[in-house]
Amino acid sequence: MCLAVPMKVIEIDGNQAKVEMGGTMRTVGLDIIDPLPKVGDYVIVHAGFVINIIDEAEAQVILQDFQQMFGDDYEALI
Repeated sequence: MCLAVPMKVIEIDGNQAKVEMGGTMRTVGLDIIDPLPKVGDYVIVHAGFVINIIDEAEAQVILQDFQQMFGDDYEALI
């Protein structure tokens, strides 16, 4: 099962972004998103690519839902 996961943009370098959720960092592609996110934005990551920009409140609701569904292991989703 693949899930799209909200993550916070920490750094942007060309067509890649470093994103973070719960202390876990990932490098993801920005090839299929327009407009590009900015550092500090929350994004939805799926299959290694940013597919959407969301606001912080929406990201927090999704993360809380993940925690309710998967318990403390929800961070393993990424």
